[in-house]
Amino acid sequence: MQLHWYVERMTLAALGTVFAAGMASASDNRIAVVPGGPHPYFAPWELGAADAKKEFGIASVDYKVPAEWKLDLQTGLLESLVTQGYKGFGIFPGDPVGVNSSIKELKEAGVVVAALGGCTVDPTDAAFCFATDPFNTSYLQAKETIKAMGGKGNLVHLTGQLIDTNTTLRLQAVQKAVDETNGAVTLLQTVADTDAQEAGDQKINALLGAQKDKIDGIVATAYITSVVTAKSLRALGDKRIKFIAFNDDPIILDAIKDGFASGTAVQNPYGQAYVGAYALDLLAGGKCTMKADAPWIKTPQTAHFIDSGVVQVTTANIATYKDDLKRLTHDIQSTFKANYLACK
Repeated sequence: MQLHWYVERMTLAALGTVFAAGMASASDNRIAVVPGGPHPYFAPWELGAADAKKEFGIASVDYKVPAEWKLDLQTGLLESLVTQGYKGFGIFPGDPVGVNSSIKELKEAGVVVAALGGCTVDPTDAAFCFATDPFNTSYLQAKETIKAMGGKGNLVHLTGQLIDTNTTLRLQAVQKAVDETNGAVTLLQTVADTDAQEAGDQKINALLGAQKDKIDGIVATAYITSVVTAKSLRALGDKRIKFIAFNDDPIILDAIKDGFASGTAVQNPYGQAYVGAYALDLLAGGKCTMKADAPWIKTPQTAHFIDSGVVQVTTANIATYKDDLKRLTHDIQSTFKANYLACK
């Protein structure tokens, strides 16, 4: 099975050039990457932040997580970090609209903010949004699930929290893929708010218990949702239902190896933190500004979107996909300055 995503491979020599260039641009900036709350998706941000600090000579790039998914806790954390001397933040917005007032205040205080992993809604003072294209990724996931189903039958869409910045776009994308079948595929059910262990277990197992025989395909567009679905299909011993997952939890990867999933779309959170920190350091240091005429992607949320990329994992590349993600990351980083920044 092939998805319409690709990774341009860089040579080791080219990667060495990237690292050398990064080390030459040492700075005394303090940068933090701050999710909206705890979630396994953001774990690679910590590694991406650490690698950016080392490879680009940044004084500090720290991973800071609010205790809960509450906007006031995120904004309170940002305020605390400002008093500690941080000059740049890469944030997953706890609320895509509500956080904008805080971003404005930070900008007025001389602190630069970029949205990572999910976008704020325009008008915003966030410098850019660097994230997975949720609409396109979910659309392609749905198309591949439909293809695996033989182009017909009943599809179920399992997705995440309705408060997530990206969920609405994912709902629209899956519906578009279904509509394009002209009735050959029916969207049997959409089940949201499954991207938490307890709620996911309850809703997904109840769905499969009641309607398993009616379901021909499942597209899961959230992380924990995909893990729960993989476990549930394995418990049922069901390899008939065609399943496309999201992200690369070991349970999902084992499901691909054992035939309970056809594939999974793996996002690039490592790259979001790595490239985000690189850009924030240049912006916070006053060396660079964002180009007005950069090759921006316009989305329903923002006119300043940059795609952080996705790699499709199947049995063909399950052993090597992490190398693909790092190559993708370094490819984006190596062209980021020329494409998006105007520097002195």
